[in-house]
Amino acid sequence: MRILITGGAGCLGSNLVERYLDQGHKVLVIDNFATGNREVVPDGIDGLTVMEGTVADETLVGRAFGGFRPTHVIHSAAAYKDPDNWDEDTATNVAGTVNLIEAAKRHDVARFVNFQTALCYGPPVEVPIPVTHPCWPVTSYGISKLAGEQYVALSGLPFVSLRLASVIGPRLAIGAIPTFYSRLKAGKPCFCTSAMRDFLDIEDFHSLMEAVMADGSATGVYNAGPGVGHSIKDVFDAVAAYLDVKLDTAVEMRPVGDDDISEVVLDASATEAVFGWKAHVSFEQSVEKMLRWYDAHGVSAIFSHLKPPAPAD
Repeated sequence: MRILITGGAGCLGSNLVERYLDQGHKVLVIDNFATGNREVVPDGIDGLTVMEGTVADETLVGRAFGGFRPTHVIHSAAAYKDPDNWDEDTATNVAGTVNLIEAAKRHDVARFVNFQTALCYGPPVEVPIPVTHPCWPVTSYGISKLAGEQYVALSGLPFVSLRLASVIGPRLAIGAIPTFYSRLKAGKPCFCTSAMRDFLDIEDFHSLMEAVMADGSATGVYNAGPGVGHSIKDVFDAVAAYLDVKLDTAVEMRPVGDDDISEVVLDASATEAVFGWKAHVSFEQSVEKMLRWYDAHGVSAIFSHLKPPAPAD
């Protein structure tokens, strides 16, 4: 395959780049390195081409497709790090997605895989959240990502859009795990919100991608997660236990912020039925693997799509 991966220097993208290169595929990465690391996609790697820029740049996207002529597209790029920058969110997550769709149609790509945030559902009325659940996102990130996904579905391309649980894997730079690891290692105070999430190990993510990218596999929108919820306090406790940190007082608890969702746990039964896939790596195993990776490589950056919630009264 000749695989164009947007956001290829981020956590999901870079792990896929490594995997596909190891399998002998050709890979082109487009990334503006706003949240990705340039060093994870270095020059001089056989089979890898890197273009620095944004998918919002229609000319750059056209050059990428014209020069590389991809057979498959994986759209992992997303703007999320500033919740108030609606212009950037819509430029990348909506207009950038449209640029990719139009180029993919011109070049007859065999498959277009889109990564969607589970925050597209907004506050759920049932948990676990089925893929048929209505979408009413409450943030610029969620709104713009949902709009991009809807354009993908409208495109007529052979597509899959994966609504992802919180994926845990090398170079994870968003969320509670790197935050708690960094702060506890530095002896800094932490707080937990009352939010609940499900966590998907990178190996389970890879096994799903193998099924999704297979010739003749199903198209459509699917949830991707184990369907087992864990609280942010569970994450804190796991990291503190791993680091052997014992607090004199209980960690501060805060309510979920207005721009956050209290419970995001996905029902992936349709995904399991269609692709013959199921998540197998436990939360405890996945978190421990992640923390060992941080021990070896450190935490390079931490991003969030959320504003800090207010302290509890």
